[in-house]
Amino acid sequence: MRIGIDAMGGDYAPSVVVEGALIAKGKIDSDVEIVLYGVKSEIQKYLPENSGIEIVDCPETIEMGDHPAEAFKKKPNSSIVRGFMGLAGGKIDGFASAGSTGAMMVGSMYVIKAIEGITRPTIATHYLSTKGTPITLLDVGLNADCKPEVLAQYGSMGSIYAQQICGIENPRVALLNIGSEEGKGNLTAKATFELLKEVKDINFVGNIEGKHLLDGEVADVIICDGFIGNILLKLLESLYETLKPEGVNLPYIDSMNYEVVGGTPVLGINKTVVIGHGASSATAICNMVLATQKSVKSGIIEKFKQLF
Repeated sequence: MRIGIDAMGGDYAPSVVVEGALIAKGKIDSDVEIVLYGVKSEIQKYLPENSGIEIVDCPETIEMGDHPAEAFKKKPNSSIVRGFMGLAGGKIDGFASAGSTGAMMVGSMYVIKAIEGITRPTIATHYLSTKGTPITLLDVGLNADCKPEVLAQYGSMGSIYAQQICGIENPRVALLNIGSEEGKGNLTAKATFELLKEVKDINFVGNIEGKHLLDGEVADVIICDGFIGNILLKLLESLYETLKPEGVNLPYIDSMNYEVVGGTPVLGINKTVVIGHGASSATAICNMVLATQKSVKSGIIEKFKQLF
């Protein structure tokens, strides 16, 4: 297995990305290789000789302020574009970056492309409940507005993610709503509920209210649109940032630390792509590499292809 990393992506690139890759090198499986995409002369300042990490020289860099689609066309020799070309061409098995999310999505949608049958790919995250069980939340920011048909597909994708990544055999799937009773919510929620009831490949348990987001009592997978999901994701991250300095040491609080999560996978496309946090530390980069390895090994993409 070969994992490609955008060495120029993130607020502290390339030094922190190289540092994180070196840490990951000691934790990944022995048969996994790391390939750094970026400006070779800059990477070499921080990468020891005989590190066992390959460099693909990319003289251009897509900056955070660049327009994603335009940058993808105007900077063909950038680390993100060449990373996606390597992924599409089979030179690497997964690609991850803490750089421009917009450019990563352009590459995901137009180079790697959606799996046939999937209307809109999504991004998911998972965290621990107060019971210590993993909860998957999607969408967490890719699609701010979702039609009921798309949300229903998220139910299937979230269920497979919880099975393959979180190890839950028969995950309970719920729709985030303003009440638990059938018939609650706006028009989108009501229509989505009816569609989810008809999906045969998931264990749909109905609506879930906000009060059950953390307890793990009702659901293992929580479905919502990207507008709500991104707000919740940032809220979870802020809980960690607020409580950790106060000395709160609980597993479910620690799981909200973006450094531990590493990155969010793009679900519903033909290859493994992981998007990291722009402010990623070396620890976060290391965990982004490990998350990419886990996603490739899980076989989740083949599961999606079989289902859809």
